[in-house]
Parts: sequence; C-alpha cells; structure tokens
Amino acid sequence: MLYVDNTGITDARLNLALEEHVLRNRIEDDDLLLFYVNAPAIIIGRNQNTIEEINADVVDARGIRVVRRISGGGAVYHDLGNLNFSFMTRDVNARFNRYDLFNRPVVEVLRELGVPAEIGGRNDILADGRKISGNAQFATAGRMFSHGTLLLDSNLDDVTAALRPKPGKVESKGVKSIRSRVANISEFLREPISVDELRQRILERIFGTRDAERIPSLAVGESDWASAHALLERRYGNRDWNFGENPPSNVQRVQRFPAGEIDVRLDVQGGRIMGVRFFGDFMGRVEVAELEHRMRGLIYDRATIVAALADLDIGSFFGEISRDELLALLAP
Repeated sequence: MLYVDNTGITDARLNLALEEHVLRNRIEDDDLLLFYVNAPAIIIGRNQNTIEEINADVVDARGIRVVRRISGGGAVYHDLGNLNFSFMTRDVNARFNRYDLFNRPVVEVLRELGVPAEIGGRNDILADGRKISGNAQFATAGRMFSHGTLLLDSNLDDVTAALRPKPGKVESKGVKSIRSRVANISEFLREPISVDELRQRILERIFGTRDAERIPSLAVGESDWASAHALLERRYGNRDWNFGENPPSNVQRVQRFPAGEIDVRLDVQGGRIMGVRFFGDFMGRVEVAELEHRMRGLIYDRATIVAALADLDIGSFFGEISRDELLALLAP
C-alpha cells in the first residue's frame, strides 16, 4: 500500500477532485490510502436530491459548503473535527460492498483507544450503537475506492441543523432523531486526541511506523494538482453537479429497502415514460443513468418494463435488491 499526501488541503471540492483523479489515473499495482480533513461541508451522495437533503437556510447562514461526491449512500457532514479516509484498490469484485475489509485497521485503532467500535448496518462504524463513521464506495474501470468519515470532535449541532434526513431513514435505525443516532469518537476516549494524532495512529497500524520517510508513498506532482483543479472547475465546484435538477414528474414511488431508499420519479405522458430519475441513498457499482436511459420512451406498463429490463443486473445499480422488488416499485 502507498500513502497519498494531500498536503493539508481543507477545501472539500479539491479533496474530492484529488481523490477522483488519483483513482482514475494514478493507481497501478499497489493499493493507495488518502486522508483529508475538510472545512465545514455537507457531502451529498451521488444519487441524492440535494435540496431535499439539506436545510438551505442553515447551510447559507453558517457558511457550510455543499459538494456532491461520486459515490452513493447518504449525505454526511464534514468539518475540521472530522478525519476522512479513502482506500483505493484494483480488486473490485472481491471487495465492493465489503466495508469490513477496508475498515478493519480503523476499528482496531479505535478499540486500542478505548472506543467500543464495531462494523454495523450496511456501511457504518458504530460505538454503543451510535454512528461514528459513515462509508461509501465507488467503482470504475476495474478499480474502486472505499472512503469514510471519522467523527472525532465534529460540531454535531451543525449536523443536526444542516441535514434533513427523511423520516423513514431515521425510523429504520430505531431512533427518534439524527442527533440521537450519531456520536463523536471523543465521547468514548480515555484521553483526548487530535485529528492528526488519529491519522498518525492509523498510519502506524497500517505501515508499522509514523516516520514519513519510511512510509511508502505515491508522489503527487504539479500535473496531478493541475488535473485536480481542472476537475474541481468541471465537477465539484459546479452548482449544476452539486445541486442537480428536479425534473418534471407526475408519478413518484418511494420505498426503503435494506440496500437503501429508492425514490423513482416518472414523467408519464400519453401512457409513455418521457422522463425518469432515480434518487436515493442506495449504493450500486453501476450508475443508474444507464437504467434511466433504458426506461425512457417505454409504454408505462409492467410487461413492457419487465421485457426492457430483462437482461440487466438490477443489483449492480442498487445493491441488494431483487428484480421483483424493483418491478413492484416501478409498476405495481
């Protein structure tokens, strides 16, 4: 494994751009590890409807940046009390949706610090049943990353005020509010530590040393940063990417599955599907745009949809959901 140093950048847009650039262009035979810390930001999942996930008045008043990532899953809050990690690999088939494989060293470090950390839910790290880390994955062209948050000492008041999780998601966790579901790692520590100390401990667990000269690393040069800045301008700094659009629709069907919420919105005109968008916090390997393209122009009836989607691997778009479950949602 090689370590990727982001040189202390705290701009969420640039950190996400660097992460994507490295994944697509720099990973070869060795796995990679990138850490970053962001100034206050809400990071929106790839398929989420941004406006419905955030409290825009709070975000604007508190100067919280909103940035969409390329991985699925739900919205998370980042600030300077939150350490973010990203493991990158070429071994997609054996590792996608295996969060335990990537998070094991993180959990081991937390336990050494006295935190009762454990893998829980579909993509979380929990302490006493409360979320201290959310994770998501992205795969492309035979490579992937698994990235996550570590809420060390974040402003949980901002988390509560700025995010608007849908009631079904909160209720599915068996709690009454997002504030009762999340926790800072600092609440469980025997002694306080800094974000940098937590990063150093994870590095030591993985590489056996904290000495920067002894940690094998991937050199990030001027051309890499130039590409990351270009990607920031094209994607992560682009309002259209970060907020998306609310396409016209006259049919909406929503259901929460173990794999996440699927919210499909259809524009049906003259009995035909003229537009379709899938929103939600599901996490698949393949972008749902392919599925949306397949459905546009179809007659809106079950038999036609069944025939049109017959050759598609539904799980690749949404995770653990069956074809029959999706069809029941689309055309009951």
